Amino acid sequence: MNLHTEQLIHHIQAGMEDKKGRDIVIADFTDIPDAICRAFVICTGNSPSHIAALTDSVEETVRKTLNARPTAIDGLRNAQWVAMDYGDVIVHIFLQEARDFYDLEHLWADAALTEIPNLD
Repeated sequence: MNLHTEQLIHHIQAGMEDKKGRDIVIADFTDIPDAICRAFVICTGNSPSHIAALTDSVEETVRKTLNARPTAIDGLRNAQWVAMDYGDVIVHIFLQEARDFYDLEHLWADAALTEIPNLD
């Protein structure tokens, strides 16, 4: 993974942790030739308003630290699953039920997964 991607992941994670995102997982696709990006950063929020706050925090943290903006944000209307596209990295912020249903970590079983301990 290149330095820019590593920095982007670091600041996405910081934005998630700042608003108490839970069960953060980084899925590294570097060794998967046909992957749609280099990494997913996945976390869980506990309500639609928490998911909106997590999305805002990630967007603001990355904008302030790296002067980068997502090319797209989808899912805020229902706030069950929000996806943020940063090109090399795609952010997924889920309600627990949606995360369990889509199970992205196991869908991409070939990816190297890093589980980040919750701060509390």
